[in-house]
Amino acid sequence: MNPQAEPLCEEPHSQRRETRKPSVDEAALGRAAELFAALGDPPRLRLLALLAQGPACVSDLAEDEQEGMSTISQRLKVLRAASLVRRRRQGKHVIYALADQHVVDLVFNALAHASEAQVVGKSKE
Repeated sequence: MNPQAEPLCEEPHSQRRETRKPSVDEAALGRAAELFAALGDPPRLRLLALLAQGPACVSDLAEDEQEGMSTISQRLKVLRAASLVRRRRQGKHVIYALADQHVVDLVFNALAHASEAQVVGKSKE
């Protein structure tokens, strides 16, 4: 960085310039990064979108996704490790659901934002 370079911000903004840090602890930032890493795979995100419609067992999800049960189970394992889904046993079946309302909101907001970005991006062409 060139010390003689002009400041990037205008004067009123530079008056409040000080070293800023996020108001969350490092452990929370790490957990959030793990959460976003789990969300970063389209097939896992699609599973979350399906579960946003209601709880489902692995075999139903596999049928909906036209994937093998082991593939779906592996994706669910990653989502569960990130605390995005919860599971409960019902007889022979394991039923998966989104962990809580935060996850529902996160999935819907991510998809809504991505849809808006796509529309904005197309209008600039």
